[in-house]
Amino acid sequence: MKRMTIRSKLMTVVSLVTILSLAITSALAFWFMMRLKSRIQENVIAEMEKNVYALASEKVELAQYELQNYTDNLESDVEFIKDLYAHPDKFVRREVPMRSPNASDDYLMQRSFVNERVTIDMVKDELELLANLESVFAPLMKKYGDNITSIYAGTESGFMLSYDRNASVADYSDSGEVYFDHKSRYWYISAKGANKLIYSDLSQDFFGRGLTLSCAMPFYNGEKFAGVLGIDILVKDLQRDIVDIDIDKAHEGDYGFLVDAKGDIIASPYVDANTSVFENIFDANNKYYSIRKNIISGKQGISHVGDFYCSYAPIQGPKWVVCSYIPEDIVLNSVYLLEAAIRRIQIIFVILFIVILDIVVFFVRYFSKKLTDPIVKLEKDVRIISEGNLDRRVEVIGNDEISDLARAFNNMTASLKKYIHDYTKMEVEKERIGAELNVATNIQASMLPSVFPAFPEDKRFDIFATMSPAKEVGGDFYDFFKVDEKHLAIVVADVSGKGVPAALFMAVGKASIKDHTFSENNLATVFEGTNRALCEANSEGLFITAFEGLIDLDTGHMSYVNAGHEMPYIYRVGGKFEPLKLKPGFVLAGMEDMKYTTGEIDLKPGDKIFQYTDGVTEATDEKDELYGMDRLTEALNKNSDKNVTDLLPAVRNDIDKFVGNAPQFDDITMLGFEYKGN
Repeated sequence: MKRMTIRSKLMTVVSLVTILSLAITSALAFWFMMRLKSRIQENVIAEMEKNVYALASEKVELAQYELQNYTDNLESDVEFIKDLYAHPDKFVRREVPMRSPNASDDYLMQRSFVNERVTIDMVKDELELLANLESVFAPLMKKYGDNITSIYAGTESGFMLSYDRNASVADYSDSGEVYFDHKSRYWYISAKGANKLIYSDLSQDFFGRGLTLSCAMPFYNGEKFAGVLGIDILVKDLQRDIVDIDIDKAHEGDYGFLVDAKGDIIASPYVDANTSVFENIFDANNKYYSIRKNIISGKQGISHVGDFYCSYAPIQGPKWVVCSYIPEDIVLNSVYLLEAAIRRIQIIFVILFIVILDIVVFFVRYFSKKLTDPIVKLEKDVRIISEGNLDRRVEVIGNDEISDLARAFNNMTASLKKYIHDYTKMEVEKERIGAELNVATNIQASMLPSVFPAFPEDKRFDIFATMSPAKEVGGDFYDFFKVDEKHLAIVVADVSGKGVPAALFMAVGKASIKDHTFSENNLATVFEGTNRALCEANSEGLFITAFEGLIDLDTGHMSYVNAGHEMPYIYRVGGKFEPLKLKPGFVLAGMEDMKYTTGEIDLKPGDKIFQYTDGVTEATDEKDELYGMDRLTEALNKNSDKNVTDLLPAVRNDIDKFVGNAPQFDDITMLGFEYKGN
């Protein structure tokens, strides 16, 4: 791994944290700005759409208000006609003149007939009665002036009364009468069939003043259909009011337009108010073609098409639709201004990001150097100390954790110097103690019989023993010696504790047992005398478990005594190793005046005795599992055919295999005896 200094790490970490923090903050700011932009954009567009839609609605209300004025008067006049028919005696009969061939701008009530078959005599009473309509037509014409071109009433009986200007273009007969088939006209047929107020399509005014809208309504003589009352309204002012809109005075291009039920655009800045040739939204080349169904659906709404918005709202009655054309730039002007402002803010953010980053890098470099300089000096001094110069002291700079570390290094150096001095003295002492322990080990080993075969000239028996101390010296011991030419004593014992104290106590115990053993003595008496001797010299409170056997080498008779020691194993010829069940007595040096019991068995040639200390059965593996008597019994019987010289190493190998790498915690002592006979 590439080496990095603390300064580099500090600069890297602080820089990364700063950059990450700034990046996250900037990202969140950008995200919030974009969300804000989106929200504002949605709100601005929604508000503008609302305004555009409201404008169309206002135009509709204006148009419907103006048309309602006409229809209200028309309905009032129908009620007047109904009263004429119902109460003819209440009204004065009047004559209605024929149309004059001399044109004039004077408004007057004039008559015309459907055809020559209808004469004045046939309709004179009804004609003179309806002549009273002049009293309501004249005020209406005066009220609306040039916005109404004609007011008329066509009857089912065949004549029509009209209040308008006299026109020389009328179709005069030889008799001077004007014939006009009003009953074949759309306004008459539609009003009669609908039985309600109707509006006709736009048409050119008969007097050439522009496009007119006919508003017609049927009237009745009682329950009988009597005719149709109509008004021709110039739509020039209405067109102008609808077309004239102003969404944003700073931008041009917004306008209103009017669409009739057939889809003709009957009013817009690009339509001549005096022409009857219109652009139609059902034309595939028309820019409103894609929203044609929306426009004439009879519903209010707004649509976004290409680079413009179009709002639409229907006018009840003539089935017209008031529309508003608003360029997209006007609607989105506030959004564009917002986007420009956000872009400026984003640029400012980027500049601030770079400036803050430069400032942070500068201060990080400065403070990291200031912070790491004491560490660098500390590292230099520590390196000199590590090379062995324990008289070197670290310079203490400042009063912080680094200065505390410098003081700790100085204390550590002083302590290390003292420790090395003390350790050197300790090593010298340890070497001295080690040498003495080595001598003690040799002395202890020399105290135990270690030359085998032990009695090569005596063929009556074979004996072998081993002792492996857990430390330099141990507390286990074994012994065998001839009491006389006929008797052999064997001893295996284990002193409580480990190390030098146990070894010294072992030497005392071994000597005491040997000193008290005689062929004529009962072994119980031997252990009782040994116990008294050990109790007198036992200031440390140690004790010994011991087993001693006395074997008559001529007869094979064996007497034994046990002081709290493990049961020995006995092997009979043709059989197998089995524990010799005996009642153990109390340990030696445990209590004065203890009594012990002697046991006896007879050995035959080929029989074997195996005795050991608890270090054998209590040997543990790495899992703290004991070797135990079962494994010992199995190991002995597996090697029962071997002589004792080979038997003990075989058992030890089995113990070592079980223990593995676990350390030895106790002395391991084994003794094997085979009786061969006289």
